[in-house]
Amino acid sequence: MAEDHGPQIKNDEQYEELRDQGMSKEKAARIANDPNSGEKGGKAEKYEDRTKEELYEKAKELGIEGRSEMSKDQLIKALRNH
Repeated sequence: MAEDHGPQIKNDEQYEELRDQGMSKEKAARIANDPNSGEKGGKAEKYEDRTKEELYEKAKELGIEGRSEMSKDQLIKALRNH
């Protein structure tokens, strides 16, 4: 069981884990007190479900070179490795 860090820390267990990872007290407290910090990430559409044009635009946005010559599979790989 996590130590009680007082009313200023909303999620003592998460705070301790973050401190164990080497975060500062301030940063760990900020994250542990954020009500959305434990939620799953975004709901972005899978790369495989996007069109080649959508993947190309994302690659352009990220500045991936050689994108105009890439196939859909190559664009997916490049985006994942960026």
